Amino acid sequence: MAFETSTEVRFAHVDAAGIVFYPRYFEMLNAAVEDWCAGPLGVDFRTMHIDRRIGVPTVKLDVEFVSPSLLGDRLVIALRPREIGRTSCRLDFVFAGDGRDRLRGQAVLVCMDVDAQRAVPWPDDMRARMVAGLAEAL
Repeated sequence: MAFETSTEVRFAHVDAAGIVFYPRYFEMLNAAVEDWCAGPLGVDFRTMHIDRRIGVPTVKLDVEFVSPSLLGDRLVIALRPREIGRTSCRLDFVFAGDGRDRLRGQAVLVCMDVDAQRAVPWPDDMRARMVAGLAEAL
């Protein structure tokens, strides 16, 4: 089972050809990760960054652009945890709309101490929820 969120392709997302300019997908992916953290993981970005002083930067991306997305398209973004390490997490993701995949890939996130700028172990509450999501995905 994957976490899903959705977004609409807006004017700010598209280039002169009317299709999503590829870096905008990465902004949408980051927003989906933010929704995943606030939802199933139970810790919104404000709490993580301001109160807990941790972040979850993306340290690796592997993507395949499958089909273009156009202004006004509604995209469903699915995130699936695949591996959870001591300080990192590998996610599979798919952007889909109108019955076809638009973008597929994998991302590696790292739990980071924002003050020390170094990787730290996942907090127990977040790790437990990630492990539960991993179990559901299998």
